[in-house]
Amino acid sequence: MSEFGRNTPRRTLARERWSWALYDFANTIFSMNIVTLYFAVWIVTERGASNTAYSIATSLSSVAVLVAAPWIGAVSDASGRRKPWVIGLTVACVAATLALGPLGHAPLPRAASLLALLVAFAVANTAYQLALPPYNAMLTDLAPPSGRGRLSGFGTAVGYVGSIAGVLLVGPFVTGAGGFLTAGGRQAAFAPTAVLFLLFSLPLFFFCRDHGARPAGSGPRIRLASLASELAAALREARRFPGLRRFVVASYFYQDGLGTAIAFMALYAVAVLGLPAGGEIRLFVTLTFPAIVGAYLAGRASDRFGPRRTLMLVLVGWIVGLLIIALSPSLTGFWVGGVVVGLAFGGIWSAERPLLLQLVPAGEAGRFFGLLALSARAAAIVGPLVWAAIVDGLSRPLGFELAYRLAVASLAVFMVIALVLLAGVSDRSAEDGGESIRIPAP
Repeated sequence: MSEFGRNTPRRTLARERWSWALYDFANTIFSMNIVTLYFAVWIVTERGASNTAYSIATSLSSVAVLVAAPWIGAVSDASGRRKPWVIGLTVACVAATLALGPLGHAPLPRAASLLALLVAFAVANTAYQLALPPYNAMLTDLAPPSGRGRLSGFGTAVGYVGSIAGVLLVGPFVTGAGGFLTAGGRQAAFAPTAVLFLLFSLPLFFFCRDHGARPAGSGPRIRLASLASELAAALREARRFPGLRRFVVASYFYQDGLGTAIAFMALYAVAVLGLPAGGEIRLFVTLTFPAIVGAYLAGRASDRFGPRRTLMLVLVGWIVGLLIIALSPSLTGFWVGGVVVGLAFGGIWSAERPLLLQLVPAGEAGRFFGLLALSARAAAIVGPLVWAAIVDGLSRPLGFELAYRLAVASLAVFMVIALVLLAGVSDRSAEDGGESIRIPAP
């Protein structure tokens, strides 16, 4: 650990760690309420946008992240100043989210209104995503290597709590509960979500510090060409580690399915199964609890049975849950499949990181985590487009409901491909020179 760990009072260190974890609580409120629950359903079912228009907005946002994230990460690494990026991008996300309400009521032609709303959403989503790399990098100053997993896991757990708290706090605005909230509607979620995101981000803004900040001009100069060279080098170097490239490709496919499910599952429940307005609240609050349980169990299973086997079991859970949802004739079956998916959803993050660390030396983990992040962003571009192509392209010949069910089933296909690829990844540790890992006895 840096000098920070030895010279910082214990109380100050604890306050910074709590403030860092609380940002995970804050940004999950945005991702749950805007990305997952309300915006897609509202813009498609109430404002009349097509699945394709919404998918293009999410895909363009992913392209922007794909291009800008490595540059932001490199610049913040070179200067040692991560917090200014987190603050600036968070404020940009909050401002764009706040703009959704006024834009929805602006006296604009329908096409111009939809375009403005989709642009504001894309800006908010892009800023939210771009704040994550410098935020995650702040972890290195807040805990020694032996404690970073615990702190990261604590932040993830707090994030799940944030998703529940955000839905519960914003829910009354959507349902119109209370005498002064009678307007209601999904669009009523936008402003309070933005305010809560900002409010719970303030502890990080005020209490966390950039302990590794360098004087202006002291760090290496970052050029876009060097970033392209670094990415090409990472792709070449991946060949040195058996199974790494296969794992990165597998991650592309399961991230394709996972990200698309997050973006469109609420829309599926409303459009096909008749989930009533406001029902998204009860649905996703309930399904978050299995995700917490799944994350805990997958973390323990990764240590005992190995992360590859654990991740494969998690993907089997995704496949089973998605098929139950696709074939279910009613909301009851959707709930059953959703619980299975919820358990598997929490397990992805618990098993993915230790598997990568098993495949590469610790000293080179950063560049390959970056490669994994680029894979996830590329997946976020394609997945929504595949969904839109199935729903909008097949609704006329096959019928509206069957097209949606085939779109859900296509996500299971992504998971099957990832499962097949992971089966070919070796259970060998790069740190042990390629020796097979030893799994502790019960």
